[in-house]
Amino acid sequence: MNSSPAATPVARLETDEQSARRIADALGGDGIAVDNAAVSLADIGAGRWQVAMHFRTAPDEDAVRALVAAAAGREAAQALRFARVVAKDWLRESIAGLKPIAAGRFVVHGAHDRGRVPANRIGIEIEAALAFGTGHHGTTRGCLLALDTLCKSWTGTRLAHARRPPPFSERRMRILDFGTGSGVLAIAAARALHRRVLAIDIDARAVRVARDNARLNRVAPLIETVKADGIAVRSVRRHAPFDLVLANILLGPLQRAAAPLAKLTAPGARVVLSGLLPAQANAALAAYRGFALERRLTLDGWTTLVLARRRPAP
Repeated sequence: MNSSPAATPVARLETDEQSARRIADALGGDGIAVDNAAVSLADIGAGRWQVAMHFRTAPDEDAVRALVAAAAGREAAQALRFARVVAKDWLRESIAGLKPIAAGRFVVHGAHDRGRVPANRIGIEIEAALAFGTGHHGTTRGCLLALDTLCKSWTGTRLAHARRPPPFSERRMRILDFGTGSGVLAIAAARALHRRVLAIDIDARAVRVARDNARLNRVAPLIETVKADGIAVRSVRRHAPFDLVLANILLGPLQRAAAPLAKLTAPGARVVLSGLLPAQANAALAAYRGFALERRLTLDGWTTLVLARRRPAP
């Protein structure tokens, strides 16, 4: 195997979307050091997804196969292929294979499709990177669709001068993107609502990627990116109360965030939860007792929930 520093160890396989997401989650947890592994996912059509695992140093192949088998089954582990490639080659390949993804008025695209975004849509340019993918999966699309509906509802309420105001102050709406990853949701919120967004992630690399993407999409002045080891840390609390929270992560972290979010959100605030399998939705709802279910979306085998924080009784 070539040991040239210009070559990156990579493992690839093709599988269905849910298995691909489980594998990506597994690589971000126990078993392989986070600093040594990053995962990109790409929709290759016909319900098939390519998982590409990029390693900073040569991985323990048996350990990787065991982790993939635990996450997605023995067949997926057997399909895994290890290789070394020049970083610029796999990056160019992954960018070229991406297609624009529309979700309501939002269109997530790469630089090669920048000129194809219709004038009446909000383009979000996200390039393939060593980690965090590009937002081309059902959980992110669910969040974008939920955000689009909320934005239209609030804008319509303001224009119609309805009796019931939107759940935020016109002068100071506060938005949190919890687990920002590549920054897709933070960028979408900033561009659609023209308000400041706090984007946090436990991974320092994600914070750097989100910051770069905010600059790329010309919303850097509106987005503050912060590395935070949880939602109740001081750097997050000082921005509260939030009127909108976007959380595209996993069931466990969503459940643990429920109690802090009840204290960090304003009455009437909306919380968008995703990264959930349909069978996990009720477990997530059970944790958010101070919130009412407003909308449930299921897309590509994943569920997104839109919750409203209950207002105190008069």
